[in-house]
Amino acid sequence: MIVGIDVETYSSVDIKKAGSRPYTEAPDFTILLISYKVDDQPTKIIDLTASREPEHYGSLLPAVKSDLPAGDLDEFLALLTDPAVLKTAYNAAFERTCLARYFGRSMPPEQWCCTMVLAATMGLPGTLEQVGAALGLEQQKMKEGKALIAYFCKPAKDGTRHFPQDAPDRWETFRRYNVRDVDVETTIRDLLARFPRPQVEQDAWVLDQRINDRGVALDPVLVKNALELDRLYSGRLLAEAKKLTGLSNPNSTAQLSHWLEVRGLEVESLDKKAVPELLAAAPDETTRQVLRLRQELGKTSNKKFEAMDRGLCKDGRVHNLLQFFGAPRTGRWAGRLVQVQNLPQNKLPDLATARELVRNREFDLLELAFGSPSFVLSQLIRTAFVPSEGCRFIVCDYSAIEARMLAWLADEEWVLNVFRGDGLIYEATASMMFHIPKDEIKKGGPHADLRPKGKVATLACGYQGGPNALVAMGALQSGIPEDELPGIVKRWREANSSIVAYWSEVEDAAIRALRGTPSTLAHGVRFSCEDGYLFITLPSGRRLAYYQPELRRDPNFDKMGLTYMGTDTGKKFTRQKTYGGKLTENITQAAARDCLRDAMLALEAAGYRVVMHVHDEVILDTPRGTGSLEEVREIMSRPLSWAPGLPLNAAGFESDFYMKD
Repeated sequence: MIVGIDVETYSSVDIKKAGSRPYTEAPDFTILLISYKVDDQPTKIIDLTASREPEHYGSLLPAVKSDLPAGDLDEFLALLTDPAVLKTAYNAAFERTCLARYFGRSMPPEQWCCTMVLAATMGLPGTLEQVGAALGLEQQKMKEGKALIAYFCKPAKDGTRHFPQDAPDRWETFRRYNVRDVDVETTIRDLLARFPRPQVEQDAWVLDQRINDRGVALDPVLVKNALELDRLYSGRLLAEAKKLTGLSNPNSTAQLSHWLEVRGLEVESLDKKAVPELLAAAPDETTRQVLRLRQELGKTSNKKFEAMDRGLCKDGRVHNLLQFFGAPRTGRWAGRLVQVQNLPQNKLPDLATARELVRNREFDLLELAFGSPSFVLSQLIRTAFVPSEGCRFIVCDYSAIEARMLAWLADEEWVLNVFRGDGLIYEATASMMFHIPKDEIKKGGPHADLRPKGKVATLACGYQGGPNALVAMGALQSGIPEDELPGIVKRWREANSSIVAYWSEVEDAAIRALRGTPSTLAHGVRFSCEDGYLFITLPSGRRLAYYQPELRRDPNFDKMGLTYMGTDTGKKFTRQKTYGGKLTENITQAAARDCLRDAMLALEAAGYRVVMHVHDEVILDTPRGTGSLEEVREIMSRPLSWAPGLPLNAAGFESDFYMKD
């Protein structure tokens, strides 16, 4: 038996800013409507407002006639708590969280399946409305929903709340909207059922739900004091800027731009890239100081501490930091709320001292010892994540996983041999590129200046990248002259001929599949077309899906190129172009993601508790006296049955707070 579920809720907490757990912990959180569909039966609705006390909800008079099938709460609860019944929802994490909170019952994730994940797996866009439109469903999500949610599910601008009796006709439309969402969700679910996923993917989603349910502890004193220091320091900078400029709000781009123009500067922008150029052209010290203050004020927001504060739950933890299959092409996880996938690296030599000074509110001493508070606070963001009481963090990550995976897929043997040996890939790459012994390129060697070139080439060139890719990876900041970039690309490609050949093999295989001829490359990477999709089967058995693929002539290269429907950087579902290098990137990153998936499943099976993971790194909340870094490294480095010959290696450390070692 299978039941599709959708709930409509009310809370005064902004779910987009705080997340679903604080949303449901609000005193006024409640479920308003529950719609559910059992197998092929008509969708039923339970209106929970109808049975509540009149002083809270009043009456629905004047009555609005409804032909919607009425649900039964006892029946629904029996279905909800029956382990044999599979529950589905679009973004099932939300339904699980709301129902668990409202009914005070656990919602084991192994009894659930998320239709949003099914859609993402098939290369479809993110929202229920977008998926319905992309699939051309006869019955679409009702467009009135956004306005109705704003009216019934959120406080009004003046803080008041709207009840069903305030707008009976709108309430009936809202009820129909709730039912329609279940109908659309279950239609999508049933349409996608013909594309089965490996069981390990459902197992990984279940683990993801457990990780998000588990959450990770925060140091509330550090977070509170970091916000206080940021407020005090920003206020001090702003006061100085006001004194120097005479402006009422030096943070105003319009006001400051006018002030600078009066002093002889042409101002097109005041963003981070523009200010250094303005500083170089500043006519006097006062102008330079104002611009330096502008730079510093731009650093002091520390939005991640604010996100932590909003997301902090009653259990002292922050939850739902990761979204399963958040990256639509590869299936990698995406960061949410605090955005842990995008944390500043810490480079302070003594993090422990700095964080203790902030915890003890010794702000003057902190600034004296470490300099700019804004810089110090950015360094301490990671350290706000702490282990549970009586535990320590074991932090362990894969070493150069993408470079290893790419070399394995393309059978670039010299790179694999490096990883089977000392693993010094940047030095080895520079050695191959410049024909100089690797020992001379190591730190302290006579040609150590070549190591940055090997590093940036390794990071930028693997997916058909050229000079622009080198720039994006920091080549210029590494001191590499711009006129050397084309030569670096050329040398890297000459040294990695198997990878270069692999780009063409991948592109040719994809085009052949679109023309009706499936093909398989090394390590079981298979290209095929089925029911309007181009599928790329990974070595792990998981498939990447490209929706509505077409060959179209690319005028830039005067040849046929591969296109598909996908989500662009602006979150618009539109036709995308791809090519051999980009497809190679998708395959490599997806296969590396599957390494992390299998490692986390193995770690949990061994008794470790994953509370967070960042890129290719796991953070384990481990009781003192149990487990070890050595065992974690061994588990993560085990050979994978689906990747024979792939040399995996992991390294890490133990700590009383999270950091980047």
